[in-house]
Amino acid sequence: MTREYKAPRGNELHCKNWRIEAIYRMLHNNLENAERPDDLVIYGGTGKAARNWDCFDAIKSSLENLEHDETLLIQSGKPVGVFKTFENSPRVLICNSNLVGNWSNWEHFNKLEAQGLMMYGQMTAGSWCYIGTQGIIQGTYETFAELAQKHFDGTLNGKFCLSGGMGGMSGAQPLSIKMAGGIGLVIEVDPKRIQRRLDAGFCDYITQDFDESMEMVKNAIAENEPMSIGLVGNCADILPDMAARGIIPDVVTDQTSAHDELNGYVPAGYYGSNLSECDDFRASDPQKYIGQSMDSMKKHCMAMVDMQKQGSVAFDYGNNLRGQAQKAGFEDAFAYPGFVLAYVRPLFCEGRGPFRWIAQSGNPEDILATDKAILEMFPDNQLLKNWIELAEEYLPWEGLPARVCWLGYGERHKFAKKMNQMVRNGEIGPIAITRDHLDSGSVASPYRETEGMQDGTDAVADWPLLNALLNCASGADMVALHNGGGVGIGLSQHSGMMVVLDGSELTDQRIERVFKSDPGTGVMRHADAGYELAIKTAKEKGVKLPMLQ
Repeated sequence: MTREYKAPRGNELHCKNWRIEAIYRMLHNNLENAERPDDLVIYGGTGKAARNWDCFDAIKSSLENLEHDETLLIQSGKPVGVFKTFENSPRVLICNSNLVGNWSNWEHFNKLEAQGLMMYGQMTAGSWCYIGTQGIIQGTYETFAELAQKHFDGTLNGKFCLSGGMGGMSGAQPLSIKMAGGIGLVIEVDPKRIQRRLDAGFCDYITQDFDESMEMVKNAIAENEPMSIGLVGNCADILPDMAARGIIPDVVTDQTSAHDELNGYVPAGYYGSNLSECDDFRASDPQKYIGQSMDSMKKHCMAMVDMQKQGSVAFDYGNNLRGQAQKAGFEDAFAYPGFVLAYVRPLFCEGRGPFRWIAQSGNPEDILATDKAILEMFPDNQLLKNWIELAEEYLPWEGLPARVCWLGYGERHKFAKKMNQMVRNGEIGPIAITRDHLDSGSVASPYRETEGMQDGTDAVADWPLLNALLNCASGADMVALHNGGGVGIGLSQHSGMMVVLDGSELTDQRIERVFKSDPGTGVMRHADAGYELAIKTAKEKGVKLPMLQ
């Protein structure tokens, strides 16, 4: 059977209204942007949109026939029920990879997955909110920009930034580094992934020769020329050699799929032309494969710590490399901090995070019109102005045209209402608003978003559960609750959401509630943990916190 991965465009409806149609299109948009659409794998090695093709077809059919007051339930990629609810209730509720505490581990998950009883939803893969590499581009850019402010007088100009991974999420790194003024060298085992980023404009050059890559870096530094280079190779081979030879970057991080030692991280020695041998190894002796993968992650992390000791600014970018290395016996694995702890948490205290909107018409002009509108609404936000200008210059359209901006509490609902009014006036077509699960109040992840909480509540998962429940009560069109994400089974709990702008006055009401509730849970969570900036934000913005009145 020939599959069509392209999301529908235009005004023709496949479902009974735009609130359902947009969810339907976002499901297809996931596959249009997927790493391995034939396998339903969107990104991260194993993050899927549906459990299998039978389930995918049943989800499609269910959405096509869903009534305006019904809710479709998805259990780890399988449609399991349709129930009569209310017109203002969510149209789709999704739970992926959730396991009871004692059983929340890869071993038990893998057994269930092998039996066809579960799938890994990653973050935006299983909630149908993935919009391609651009989805985390601003967050990655913001992180490198904040790093530059903290360590390099506000710019990465002339700075050598080293990282690993150029997949569905990590592919944002080369362009983000370049946009922040730096010279990025990103190592990736699969040359097809680098070529895909090259073709899309996220990367400037590809090479399979380390010496050539270093010559390019050297020349770019000398000419102070922002640049991104993809090097075909394996981090577990290249980084230890660099550290031993004293080739030390200004910045070192990583975004390989280190959360998954079997299906994600590729052991040392495998890259490029011998990746098929790696696949055979994985299938023939998975336990030995895992052993080599864990040992490689240990070497990779040790090299990053070595570089840090020799002067690099090192930080973790949320893939659990440190946790895996520690598990493999490297006691000093957490010598460098996670990116949220180091650079992002103040933004979370203000309810600020990755707000995304997607043009359901498929017309890029709709996004350009919203770019103009957001700049008119927030004329004093210079960071936002800079970002929109950079995005329009550098970012390619991937799938349905989309934009992402980090907006805070008090900004999201105002802009969403403006866009809904534009839909109502016929200035643009319907819009789906979503976000990364990595947001101010939607995740508990001790090795990433909630690392080092000042009250010690890193592992408290009540907060993303409350976020999901509140988004349901507020009228979001889709709400998802996942276990795992980029750090792996048992190591995080997170929630996602979607609101569809169809131009109706009823949607205005839902906007007012959802886009205060959703970021408001982030202000609440951080204020409860004692962060003064979050407490100040809550008081200034009128977020009602009973224990802090």
